Amino acid sequence: MVEDDAVIRSLNTEDLKNHGYLVDPVEDAATGWDALQANRYDLLITDQHWPKLSGIELLKNIHDARMTLPVIMVTDILPEREFALHPWIQPASMLLTPNTSKKLLGMVKKALSTSAVSKGEFREDQANG
Repeated sequence: MVEDDAVIRSLNTEDLKNHGYLVDPVEDAATGWDALQANRYDLLITDQHWPKLSGIELLKNIHDARMTLPVIMVTDILPEREFALHPWIQPASMLLTPNTSKKLLGMVKKALSTSAVSKGEFREDQANG
């Protein structure tokens, strides 16, 4: 999870961990990109606005590197122009801020189960977890 606000990063990380998810929080997209190159992840949660590397640039990097992981972009303003210019970088989900923990958790569960189904890894017992 990439989030620059330390309080939000901490709250979201704790909430996701309390629901059984392993979370590797980082404070900016450049650090997130480095982590994505060094590790394997099942999902990326990112914001759009970053000083070093924007969420759109991060999505472009993921696309160019042929990484296949779902991305949830959390943002206050949809980057519609960027998505119109580069339709192949669409995230799996968009979550407008402000939002709730319940909405984020629902999107995480949906993105992971959709990804597992598309990879042929979904098992019935995962539907309830």
